Formats: sequence, structure tokens, C-alpha cells
Amino acid sequence: MKEFIVDARDFNKVIVTTAIESGADAIIVPKEKEEEAKKLGRIKIITIDKDGNLSDDFVWIVIKNKKDEEKAASLAKAGKKVIVETTDWTIIPLENLIAQSENIYSLVKNAIEAETAIGILEKGVKGVVLHTSDINEIKKVGNIIKEQKEKVTLVKAKVTSITPVGMGDRVAVDTTSLLKRGEGMLVGNSSAGMIFVHAETEESPYVASRPFRVNAGAVHMYTRVPGGKTVYLCELKAGKEIMVYDTEGNGRVVYVGRAKVERRPMLLIEAEYNGKKLSAVLQNAETIRVVGGDGSLISVVDLKVGDEILGYVEEAGRHFGMKVEETIIEK
Repeated sequence: MKEFIVDARDFNKVIVTTAIESGADAIIVPKEKEEEAKKLGRIKIITIDKDGNLSDDFVWIVIKNKKDEEKAASLAKAGKKVIVETTDWTIIPLENLIAQSENIYSLVKNAIEAETAIGILEKGVKGVVLHTSDINEIKKVGNIIKEQKEKVTLVKAKVTSITPVGMGDRVAVDTTSLLKRGEGMLVGNSSAGMIFVHAETEESPYVASRPFRVNAGAVHMYTRVPGGKTVYLCELKAGKEIMVYDTEGNGRVVYVGRAKVERRPMLLIEAEYNGKKLSAVLQNAETIRVVGGDGSLISVVDLKVGDEILGYVEEAGRHFGMKVEETIIEK
């Protein structure tokens, strides 16, 4: 996820407080205001002294010409975190720097510039440093950075088998967000073929809705996290970022508040799309729902062979959660 830093060199308590409330990762404050800033909330503090020197390996470079750009590139390659200020906010210097190093941060004045900066060359800057006295602009940029979106293409797969597989350890993922009808997680025995499991947003005769929860399935399965990576469900814990998606494949980042592992009866659900296999081991319970090809919610106890369900397919191959190009067979 991109970093969101607020430039509070002109120390203002309202700006600092708004930055904290908007989810900023850090604030830049004068060295002499460090202790005062710490009293306003728990947040990373980057200090700047009277000579313009920044803490935490940050450096500030104003790009006026090609020589300045080369200096910024050299510092970034040496491991410095380079905050780039362009005098006329042109994109070209940022493109050149991003192509050479990942340690590039862009000074921006508003949400429009922030959104552009994180999308340059598709890769974007590592983070934005917002300089503004408008608290609403801080909130807007916070929403852009912290609610980063990810789009995947969901497919309609045909269920080929539903098999009870006895007792197993399953993970119920309680997030710190309220999920909406139509949102859930992608989980799978293989990262190459995942099934959409819906959040517990629906009331049932047996249990109240828990719209913050996805009963995601067996501990060994993969799920998606930001950056196109995957993790095992058993690795989830409080504070971990995960991706949730809607039925159109639009994803957003949410945080795990709790991952609850309990022993429950399980079902192996297998499906197929264009010759590719999708499968997941889910709890055998009425409250666990997948999504039909028409967008309807189907409890796993009502699911039938031949039903269409939403899922996701990609070329197989993951190494420590990162997609790689190699031959892997998973059965």
C-alpha cells in the first residue's frame, strides 16, 4: 500500500489531528515540535531541522532541472527516501525517477495530484507528501490512499462436485470494516483457481448477520492481500491487510480485527471454468454462502452440481505468496 505523509512543517494542531484521523502514516514536523506532536496521537513522526535535514533517511529535493533529477535518482538508488518537489508539478521527472527506483515520494497539494502520483507508470510513487492547510483535502487524500482499489476479473464457473471431507480447522475472518451485500473474499486450495465466499451480511433463522465477517474456510487455503499477493488463511491475524471484492471484481483493502480458528465439518467444493479447476474447502453450514452466476447468494448446503458460481482463475505459480512463472501442479 502507498504511504500517506502530511507535511506539517507549519505546525498546526488541527492539521496534525486531521492527519491522524485520516489514516496518515506519518507527519513531518519541526524538530522542536516533535514532543508536542506525539501528544496528539500515535503516529510516525518525521522531523525537519532548521537546515532542512529530515529524519528517518528522508531527503527533500526540489526538481528545477535535469541535474536535480539526477541527484534525486542517485540518492534514491543509495537507499534514501526521496521526497520530490517539482516547481510546476510536471509528471515527466517523476516518471523518470520511478523507472529508476522505488524510493520516490511526491509532494502534492491536493487529491487530484495525489491520485495522479500513485498511478504514474501504473506503478506509482512509493508515497505522497501532502502540503495543504485544507483539512478536507487531507481527508480526501486519506480516502484515496487508504481505500486503494484493485480490479480482478471474476468468472462464472460450473460446480463439478461437492464432497464432505470430515472435520477440519476453519478460519472466520472478522474485519474492522462493515462489508456490504455483494462483498466477500476469494479463497482457494490453489491460487490459480479461487472461489468467491460471501460475507455474513444476511440474516438467517439460526443466527444474526455479522457483516464484518467472512467465514473463509480451511486453514490451508489461499486468499488475496494487497499487491496481487496471497497468504494462507492460517497466517491471518489482527492488523493484517486483506482484499475483499464485490461481485463485479472491484476490490478494496480492509484490516483483520480477529481471525478465529475453530474445528468444524467441512465440504470440498470443486468447479471448472474453460478447463481450469477451482476448488475450496468451506465449512458445512447454512450461513456459508457462495455467489451464483446471476449474483444470487447460495448457501453451501443448497449448492448443487451444475450450478454456476463466481470465482477467479490465473496462471498457477506462487512462491511465498508472489506470482511466478513456473510449472506447478496442485491436486
